[in-house]
Amino acid sequence: MQISFTEEETMIQDTAKQFAESELKPNAQLVESELGKSKFLENVKALAELGFMGINIDSHYGGIEAGSVAFSLAITEIARGCASTAVTTSVTNMVAEVIQAVGNEQQKSHYLPKICTGEFLAGGFCLTESTAGSDPSAMTTRAVRDGDHYVLNGSKIFITSAEYAGVFVVWAVTEPDASRGKGISCFLVDSTLPGITIGKAEEKMGQKASSTNEVTFDNCKVPASALLGEENQGFKIAVAELAGGRIGIASLALGLGLEALDYAKDYIKERKQFGQPLANFQGLQWMLADRYTEMEAARLLIMQAATNKDNKKPFATAASMAKVFASEKANDACYTALQLLGGAGYIKEYPLERLARDVRITTIYEGTSEIQRVIIARDILSN
Repeated sequence: MQISFTEEETMIQDTAKQFAESELKPNAQLVESELGKSKFLENVKALAELGFMGINIDSHYGGIEAGSVAFSLAITEIARGCASTAVTTSVTNMVAEVIQAVGNEQQKSHYLPKICTGEFLAGGFCLTESTAGSDPSAMTTRAVRDGDHYVLNGSKIFITSAEYAGVFVVWAVTEPDASRGKGISCFLVDSTLPGITIGKAEEKMGQKASSTNEVTFDNCKVPASALLGEENQGFKIAVAELAGGRIGIASLALGLGLEALDYAKDYIKERKQFGQPLANFQGLQWMLADRYTEMEAARLLIMQAATNKDNKKPFATAASMAKVFASEKANDACYTALQLLGGAGYIKEYPLERLARDVRITTIYEGTSEIQRVIIARDILSN
């Protein structure tokens, strides 16, 4: 178990922290509005230039090869400044890692430098459908071979960064008669191809600056060379890469929880009632003690999963444990912090209102808490 960080990992964490403090946190409320969209995209581009869109990508393709621990540390710090920016960063890294893990040399050489440098502002992970969320094997999007092309038809929903993604990793059924989950393939699809329609951004409860859109494919012709990995083997790719993505979302949740608690801690040290600071009351002290303990436990679970991944050990169950625990306890942390502020916590002038909205989705996307428990239980019972 890693309990200390390398010089490179510490440098990446410090750089992310400085960027969050100087650029993200001061604009976290602004970027939720249409007026702040340009600033949001400016920050995403700046993070790419700092190397944060290819943290675990080979330097040959423009990445910084820093590993999963560094990725986790970076996402946690970025989330403390702006959860919308953090999820964009996390998903784009996930897309890059899919391409690096499964793509051929031509695919990696073409797409990875564009992602790592910010030429593509983001990458899109097109898996979820209206009838295939927690059960992606039930997807209905089709890809039919037509000579030297595949023709894509279908829709994907809740796609992070869709409206400014340069490339989509898209899953579609290529063998409809195959058993469940067996006849699915994966494709790299340029967002500018004819036949692709990006729906309006969803109006969400939280993480509002990050666009979430429906992506529709209507007789979209992609070259056969766009096939990622082997035909009909795409479902395995999705399962493997979602595990890595869960490290990112767990780290994001941790950042939100810590940011909320730190703000509340400082607040109750200053705020007075009954002639003394709120921090003097044992009931409030214990609330903080419990939540900080849970955040530390979450951090250790995340580090375990990230370290296993870096060491090429099995990490999927550890990632699910980290994701379910960190996301649920971060929700508790944000709501406890809001409670500690009292009525002030409910007002937009203070950041707790936004943090509480932003953290809620962490128990849902990249696999719900319920799905994480299914994965964990399945592993436990198989041994």
